[in-house]
Amino acid sequence: MLQTVINALKIKDIRNRLLWLCAGFAIFVLMVHISVPGVNLKVWKDLLEGKALFQFLGMFTGGALNKFAIGAMGITPYINASIIMQLLTVVIPKLHELQKEGGDMGKRKLGQYVRSLTMVLALFQSSMMVLSLAKYKSPTGEGIFHLPEGPMKYLYLITVILSLTAGTAFLMWLGELMTDKGIGNGVSLLIFSGIVLRFPKYIKETFELAGVRGTEYYVGLGIFFIVMVLLIMGIIMLTQGQRKVPVQYAKRVVGRKVFGGQSTYIPIRVNNAGVISIIFAISIMHLPQTFTGFIPKDAVGFTGMIRDFVANVFNPRHFFYNSVYFLLVCFFTYFYSAITFNIVDVADNMKKYGGFIPGIRPGRPTAEYLEKILSRITFISAISLGFIAVAPTYVMQLTRVQTFYLGSTSLLIVVGVALDTMQQIEARMTMRHYQGFMK
Repeated sequence: MLQTVINALKIKDIRNRLLWLCAGFAIFVLMVHISVPGVNLKVWKDLLEGKALFQFLGMFTGGALNKFAIGAMGITPYINASIIMQLLTVVIPKLHELQKEGGDMGKRKLGQYVRSLTMVLALFQSSMMVLSLAKYKSPTGEGIFHLPEGPMKYLYLITVILSLTAGTAFLMWLGELMTDKGIGNGVSLLIFSGIVLRFPKYIKETFELAGVRGTEYYVGLGIFFIVMVLLIMGIIMLTQGQRKVPVQYAKRVVGRKVFGGQSTYIPIRVNNAGVISIIFAISIMHLPQTFTGFIPKDAVGFTGMIRDFVANVFNPRHFFYNSVYFLLVCFFTYFYSAITFNIVDVADNMKKYGGFIPGIRPGRPTAEYLEKILSRITFISAISLGFIAVAPTYVMQLTRVQTFYLGSTSLLIVVGVALDTMQQIEARMTMRHYQGFMK
């Protein structure tokens, strides 16, 4: 891997693209440290400690949410808009036709829809976030915002809302620019950098605690990193794994030319859902604690019972929490795999161009055969992703390493983006090699 990067740096085009990525990362880091004015950071950080969903979302922002920076919402609205648009293409026939037959024009049109939906979601999320936080009071009576008196109060809140929305818009533009000028998916690389930015802090806190606790903690720390390396190896195998279904195309004679007749295959990925299934599942699991977190700590009666019940049952260390989490990951893996891999379209396209799977008739039998394969592969993927989702929690409990937070979502994103970027670098190097050979 290191040798690949060294060889890539010797090629001017790839070197310039890598410099574009570095410039994008530098701008992203700068945004993390530009805080919105008028925020009481002490009260804000105290509030974040009790909100699991905010901590989860903050993981993708590189600490911008903790500092209430202009990039506090990160690229999350863009991700949500992309997922919503992908689901709508399955439900709405016009969008499905635009995606299937629109070509480059259709892709650009769908991209415009995603960007427009991103701005709507960013404005809505920032408005809900700012207006709800404006009403919050800490136990000492302090608020999160230093609100001015009179009409200027509303002007200030509007300014904060527009700042957060503009931050998301800028990150969306930066991600697309990195995709165009750099290597890999710019939005994914921004999420990757947001996660990796937290690692120095984790490492510092971990070794500071190890110095206090002594030898026993170092043993647990060693076991922790060994298990994490094994998990990363499993994620690589899951991400790279695919089932190659052989396809044969019949020969067609058009005039004096013969087309087709070649053998190829359909690559069905083991992990078609990617990290989406875990993100959906963990977002749902964090919602009960987020809602009950707004219940006052001194509440009694039925309200207090609900708060205590949710706090106990939806604790990440509780067996019930991890069992439901595991099942939700399996469910969303099946759900998203069925959406991303359209079996009927694949079977119809094969029949249209004279392709068939050896021993299987074209049309409906082909679709049923592919559905059977996809079902078996998705079962392996669902069980593996469910295990990866709950494993870090138990590993941290057994080793007592609580400062280095390596969640399943962050592991999948970091490994997946790194693999995709390296593959694209190698593909560009191979393309350049063949171009030179042709010359």
